[in-house]
Amino acid sequence: MPFYQSVGSVPRKRHTVFRKPGGGLYAEELMGHEGFVGTSSLLYHIHPPTTVKAARRLRELKWEEDDDTSLRHRHFLTSRIKTHGSPTLDRIPLLFNSDIGMLYVEPDENDVHFYRNSQADECVYVVEGKGVLETVFGDLPFQPGDYVVIHRNITHRWRFELATPAKLLVFESRGHVRFPTRYKNNVGQLLEGAPFSERDIRRPTELRPRDEMGDFPILVKQYNAINELVLDHHPLDVVGWDGYYYPWIFNIHDFEPIVGRIHQPPPVHQTFQGDGFVICSFCPRPYDFDPNAVPAPYNHSNVDSDEVLFYASSEFMSRKGIEYGSITHHPDGLPHGPHPGRAEASIGAKYTNELAVMMDSFKPLKVARAAIKIEDPNYHKSWLDLQHAEFNPPTS
Repeated sequence: MPFYQSVGSVPRKRHTVFRKPGGGLYAEELMGHEGFVGTSSLLYHIHPPTTVKAARRLRELKWEEDDDTSLRHRHFLTSRIKTHGSPTLDRIPLLFNSDIGMLYVEPDENDVHFYRNSQADECVYVVEGKGVLETVFGDLPFQPGDYVVIHRNITHRWRFELATPAKLLVFESRGHVRFPTRYKNNVGQLLEGAPFSERDIRRPTELRPRDEMGDFPILVKQYNAINELVLDHHPLDVVGWDGYYYPWIFNIHDFEPIVGRIHQPPPVHQTFQGDGFVICSFCPRPYDFDPNAVPAPYNHSNVDSDEVLFYASSEFMSRKGIEYGSITHHPDGLPHGPHPGRAEASIGAKYTNELAVMMDSFKPLKVARAAIKIEDPNYHKSWLDLQHAEFNPPTS
């Protein structure tokens, strides 16, 4: 979220002498996107961020596509994924194109290494789990329902309280993740009518600079591979920074739903935009209040986008046969809408407790081969009247 922040100690003027207490200069680093014209921050390190002792390519990352590309609605059940491994290295790709990738992981260990994604912004939805994200900009405590936005190239490390389960839904964006333009005025401030305000944004507010020498591995995702860089000092050695580029958190429960007398279209739920996609939050809210309103969404055809929903609760007004952790993929070219009986059942209802994260992409999504193991193969038949057609939702 691009609004100015300053944390720790910084000199009065940029690019001027800023000395350590014992002499010598702090090492200044500019970090930002779009060259020198996008949002950026200036960081001041105890040691230069360039002192790399070793570098090697650890492994290639190739997301293989499902061979069956027939056009149909699809459903994946994350409850079938086993808890294991690292929050950064054991993510399972589910859906992807050249603009956006959706991955999922249920880690049961904390990383020893530091990590940075140098080819994508990350928007990580914390389904379950709590802890602290350690970053060069300072610590960020996280909790269930948080969208953790980690812009490209920010060094960080997830530290979970391992006594509680952890589940992460990860969006990797080639472009800059940001709030929708229509929610902001011409100087970037969020409007009064936006479904959230700057007060809802959590960002690093305190630094704990580490002046430690040794071997410190940073695993860097770049050029579709994991690369290891070994620094000769602790990477979290920043004594101060200021600017507009930093990691931040917005919690889904701080989204203020926009409701109306008649059913509102999905864009009222939009939370983020990227290049070639949007992310929306479906939250508990009152239903439409006209006595003749049909709260369930009407049938619609996405003629230029794919729609993906992650069900963060087991309740969703228009769906049958889904469960907590389900992911549905409705591709461009097919109409979809409420399941049989759901439109009628919604009439007169006053409230919904649904919670879901939606991603719409404007290029077709590919289904990763890794997702086939958790697929419900009958989902595309689920709009048939169950009294006249055979449809057996899978059991977990």
